[in-house]
Amino acid sequence: MKILKINTQNQIYTNTNIPTKTVSAPKAEQNSELLLTQLNNLAVVNHIAFTGQNNGYEIGLSGRELLKRTKPERFGHINLLSADAPEYQRLAAGDKKALAHLVHAANLIGEINMKLDDENNIPFRTYLESEIKKGNLRAELTYELFKGQKGAFSQDMEFNHISLIKGMKQSLGKGVYPRDLSVEEFHNILERMIYDGEIEAVKKMLTQRSVVVRDGDKLKGIDYIDYYKKEFTQVAHHLEQAAKHSTNEDFNEFLRYQAEALKTADPLLDAYADKKWATLQDTPLEFTITRENYDDKMTETIFDNEKLLKLLQKNGIQPIAKDFIGGRVGIVNKEGTDFITSSKDLLPKLAELMPYRNEYTQTINKDNKQTMVDVDLVTVTGNVGEHRGKITLAENLPNIDKLSLTIGGGRRNVYHRQMRVNKDNLFEPYKKLLVPEQLAKLSPNSYHYFTIFHENAHSLGPNKGHEKLGKYRNIIEENKADIAAIAFTDKLTELGVYSEFEREALLINFVLQNYLKAKPDAHVAHRVRQVMQAKYFEDNDVVRLTKDGKIFVDVEKVVPTAQKMLKEIIRIQIDGDYKAAGEYVDRNFVWTPKMEYIAKELRKNSKMLNAKVNTPLADALSNN
Repeated sequence: MKILKINTQNQIYTNTNIPTKTVSAPKAEQNSELLLTQLNNLAVVNHIAFTGQNNGYEIGLSGRELLKRTKPERFGHINLLSADAPEYQRLAAGDKKALAHLVHAANLIGEINMKLDDENNIPFRTYLESEIKKGNLRAELTYELFKGQKGAFSQDMEFNHISLIKGMKQSLGKGVYPRDLSVEEFHNILERMIYDGEIEAVKKMLTQRSVVVRDGDKLKGIDYIDYYKKEFTQVAHHLEQAAKHSTNEDFNEFLRYQAEALKTADPLLDAYADKKWATLQDTPLEFTITRENYDDKMTETIFDNEKLLKLLQKNGIQPIAKDFIGGRVGIVNKEGTDFITSSKDLLPKLAELMPYRNEYTQTINKDNKQTMVDVDLVTVTGNVGEHRGKITLAENLPNIDKLSLTIGGGRRNVYHRQMRVNKDNLFEPYKKLLVPEQLAKLSPNSYHYFTIFHENAHSLGPNKGHEKLGKYRNIIEENKADIAAIAFTDKLTELGVYSEFEREALLINFVLQNYLKAKPDAHVAHRVRQVMQAKYFEDNDVVRLTKDGKIFVDVEKVVPTAQKMLKEIIRIQIDGDYKAAGEYVDRNFVWTPKMEYIAKELRKNSKMLNAKVNTPLADALSNN
């Protein structure tokens, strides 16, 4: 699971009654638009196309919109390690050589995920590159956004849907289902194939690692290792080469396991690689192929078709959303890792605090197989590196749907140091809204402390039954991790993990970050749980507005409210009740007047809409 960053009255706001946001172009932007018009006029003389129309594609945003979205105050930059970074310079020669191969592997993973994300991504990128060579300014600005969101389709920090391709939008099935496949046709084909006795074929379609294609009037699932055989074979080659140079034999063993898993479509090989990866603690380098299934909305539609779902379950078929993949390469930071690993020994004690703990087996195993590292990032590609109104702060993997957890494997937490700096910057707009006496208590480390125990909390709670919650599974799991981290706060303070000052700062920080710049879509798990938490805390009188419109957090009510909410969450996970999960989400995913007021103030305080990750060290290594 990943944690992502950016957001008294029970009135429900829908998309139709939230005021529409209109922003007139500042004078500088008007001047820029005039310049763009002049360039277009000049292009006619020089026979250069600035229209953005070619080979069936047309750029989806106007020149004015592109100029607005690429201005520094709206388009941030997250800088990873530089080519002269001391962290890189201190590496042994062999690890430097290995790092170059790992960067190449991660870049290839990014290319594969771009295809999984949408079949138009790479052709559209090629089109942009050709237009840039012709001098197309709109194509150049579009390409900047494309590199930031790593694809043609995205949401920004205000949850506006962005399509860089005119007349096209992201499909529910992304690139893992046929673009022209409707939900109705999908369900009908599944039902027909089951009645025709094609049970194994349906099982292959509904795993997290298959790409679904048309097969006559039916569908067929192909394991993504087979579907992208050439690309994965190239990744495996670079991992094998890295293993020849890296100075750490544990790390090399993992790389060899991972390479084998990319050559043959066998989930058990992935499980062996995951199992070894989860044991890595004292290694100089970090490499991960992340696999998470948050973004597949087509498979999740099955859970709303009660007849089809029962038919699948009767035939022993459990639908699982498709994985999207990413590549992470970094250098392990020992000082930061030592601080994080101090939390590991607390997990058994925290497990004792979980509600209804005698009714289920904890996700954390009796041997406490959990490794943790803090990493200076060299590159993040694919799903883990795309900035779509958010970026990944940390991950606790493998997720509970992965086979390695059933063969005795553990989990591993990886924290992203460079992303934390960006998070601190993004939190600045909130500070203008907080009452001064509480603003003075905030600490720069508050969100990092919270992140550590959010990730730890993923290892607590019921270890099975989550799949029955369907499209609500990820929302409720992220909700659990957030709320458990806060419910533990007083115990962690008692154990000496936090000082009283740090405790108060963490609780204030948590309450504030649940408020977003706009209402998110109902399928964005990380953002939905923030709205749910804000609503729940409002209902319990934790958050109040002063007469001058400032936020006041009743700190002593935060932990008891979190403990109360955690009980509701764990009850749903234990029971695996899809209907109860839906009712819980609907009850709490309510956009209140207080949220709308705070959102408007946040939009005034920050114009940021999206960002791009810069990877200077990785770029240098890629060119070697």
